[in-house]
Amino acid sequence: MSHAPLRSFPVREYRGGRWRAATVDAPAEQALTLYLNGHEWAILLASPHDPLSLALGYLANEGVLTDAAQLAQARVCPAGDRVDIWLNGPAPARPRVQTTGCGRGLTRQVPAATPLPRVHHDLRLTPATLFTLLRALQDQALLYAQAGGMHAAGLGTAQGHLRWAAEDVGRHNAVDRVRGLAWRAGQSTQGLVLVTTGRISAEMVVKAARMGCPVVASRTAATARAVDLAHQSGITLVAYVRARRLRVYTHPQRLHAPAEA
Repeated sequence: MSHAPLRSFPVREYRGGRWRAATVDAPAEQALTLYLNGHEWAILLASPHDPLSLALGYLANEGVLTDAAQLAQARVCPAGDRVDIWLNGPAPARPRVQTTGCGRGLTRQVPAATPLPRVHHDLRLTPATLFTLLRALQDQALLYAQAGGMHAAGLGTAQGHLRWAAEDVGRHNAVDRVRGLAWRAGQSTQGLVLVTTGRISAEMVVKAARMGCPVVASRTAATARAVDLAHQSGITLVAYVRARRLRVYTHPQRLHAPAEA
């Protein structure tokens, strides 16, 4: 089984009133089975590259992994479609709630019922910083530039430095991947800005709260429940970050800009 994130296909293309033969790339996806302590725990429909970062980030965002000492062993099978995680302790109950993602991922967190950690952070940034972070995320979205059909997510600083970025066919998976990259680097996500190309839904806010991200920003929309949860958890939710405009739905005090004539 290939771990490549893209696959090539021959197609017939109609352009300018003529047919021609062409070869195009399309995003690959596979079912990644996650085992905890020897038992099947979740199946994620995701891009096939770097399954370990996805698995670790997913478990961290689900609240299963909260400390590096919990992780006893992690192994990816040669085919890349199975990750075995062994914990220093018992595994929690399996996920039971489907997300709103196209891949129908699973989560243990029920946004309407799960108490969210409140994000207390005095981070301040300007709209220009968010424009910079979204541009940097777009620049690093190489798979999307090559084939389309991919979501990207990144974690950046209030100074506009994008520390980690990841792409996946699922927007939730992309967020889990950047959490996994930070986990593998031994770095905290507290106080970082989460930027994404995908719609901000309720479960995306749950992930941001668990990461301790005081600001979540997207180039596209946010759902009503996401706005409610962002307000409750103390997260500044920003949508439609494009060119020189954006919308701040909650906790706008974290964004400031010099007065303009």
